[in-house]
Amino acid sequence: MDEKLKIKLNIADRVYPLTIDMSQEEGLRNASKKIDSMIKQFEESYAVRDKQDVLAMCALQFASQVEQKKVDNAIDGTESIERLTKLNNLIDEYLNK
Repeated sequence: MDEKLKIKLNIADRVYPLTIDMSQEEGLRNASKKIDSMIKQFEESYAVRDKQDVLAMCALQFASQVEQKKVDNAIDGTESIERLTKLNNLIDEYLNK
């Protein structure tokens, strides 16, 4: 049984108390740091004053990264299957001679 851990994460100048599995702590803390870093980047690059707008931009950025990885993996997977099929055909031809 995983032990639960109580932590507090600070995101966009707000504290969020969470109860998590110990195995999640590092990932959540790293995600929190990335979000705050991205918030600062958006605030410096654009004239955005509303935290809600900045958080929406961060969410869009992270979601688009996840979706792009899915697309990239799908493309890579298709190409790998095609190459494996060609190799399999070559082996079959060689063995059937």
